[in-house]
Amino acid sequence: MKIYQTLEQKRKFYDSPEWRGSDGIRNKALERDNYECQECKRNGLVTIDTNEYSEKAGRKKIALVVDHIKELEDYPELALEIDNLETLCVGCHNIKHGRVFKQNLNKWEHDEKW
Repeated sequence: MKIYQTLEQKRKFYDSPEWRGSDGIRNKALERDNYECQECKRNGLVTIDTNEYSEKAGRKKIALVVDHIKELEDYPELALEIDNLETLCVGCHNIKHGRVFKQNLNKWEHDEKW
């Protein structure tokens, strides 16, 4: 069984033909989920892939990701199991992994004004 603990090991997996190839499991999960965020769908919303192009990044904007329900590093044996994958929008994916960014507040907002 393969181990996916380091960033290099994970990158190698996510760049592999089994994951990213045209007939890879990632594309099968996207097709199964009809290219829609499943978390948004559970909440009565629809988020789909927009296919917008980012000039700054020089590539297509990432709107949807295929996420491991049971994490790759904890359950490497489920890495390529379609039942362990779901399509999420970037926002839902960030929330799931605790990467919620709060807007910076003006620290002087309640300070005495002259």
